[in-house]
Amino acid sequence: MEKLIIATRASDLALWQAYHIKHRIEKSFPDIKVELNKIVSNGDKVLDKPLALIGGKGHFTKELEDEMLAGNAHMAVHSLKDVPTYIPDGLELVAITQRQDQSDVFLSHKYKSLKKLPHGAVVGTTSLRRRMQLLRKRPDLIVKDLRGNVNTRLRKLKEGQYDAIILAYIGLHRLDLLKDIPFVKKLKLKNMIPPMGQAALGIEIVSNNEKVREIALSLNDEDTYLCTQLERDFVATIGAGCSAPVACNATIDKDDNIINLEAMIGFADGTNIMHKTTTALVNYCEHIGVQLARDFIDDGALEILKDAEKVAFKDEMPQRL
Repeated sequence: MEKLIIATRASDLALWQAYHIKHRIEKSFPDIKVELNKIVSNGDKVLDKPLALIGGKGHFTKELEDEMLAGNAHMAVHSLKDVPTYIPDGLELVAITQRQDQSDVFLSHKYKSLKKLPHGAVVGTTSLRRRMQLLRKRPDLIVKDLRGNVNTRLRKLKEGQYDAIILAYIGLHRLDLLKDIPFVKKLKLKNMIPPMGQAALGIEIVSNNEKVREIALSLNDEDTYLCTQLERDFVATIGAGCSAPVACNATIDKDDNIINLEAMIGFADGTNIMHKTTTALVNYCEHIGVQLARDFIDDGALEILKDAEKVAFKDEMPQRL
């Protein structure tokens, strides 16, 4: 194999990630030339509606998968949090890169922290998960949707359209976009539980090429793969779609050889919260994502998720006559 083609979104962050993987592959496989197939995904085109109303985060991956299935790319690099738990026939999610900092981060030009926001302050976020957790702690805030690429979101903050916004720390760090914002404060994971797959890259490949599989597996981090698989098992089992708030995070305690899995669901307005944790020895943790989801279901999670989807974007959805 002389050339490997990677499908990637054309956003700044996606390109950073794709070039990062390109350089890693070229270092490990110097005889292979790596090219990027840059695609503007539908999720990047439609910026005037919440993601859940245009089909969810799968819009960030579908066009890349179509390119692979059409034979125009061997591999795709995704932000793992954007990858649905269903992978199309002919493709496989075979490797997950080492997870980086999972924190969400508070950004403002006016206020030092979330605690310092006054009553009625306007906070911007695209995420129902963040909205749920913000309003659970601060029901007095006004949370508004925030679309656009990272630079657009930061511009809207600077223009005063929002008193503060909440974004994933790692993307801003990778693009070196934090230095010009007066107030930057990471949120502790216990106060803002991440989504499935946050801060890891998913490497998806065509199924029938063993050399591509070998290359992809060279990028895999075993601990991250294990943690994110448990998170994906939870989300797949509970059947959580993009129109319901879901937080899910697995971590490994190396000292005790224990894996911890934490999850939360609820309404986007911060009510009807269900929050559970579970632990297992790393060697015996294979099924805890599924089991935790079943525990949620036994306690009524499916009804909460169904109702959460109905009310998630009631202000944006057209009313029936």
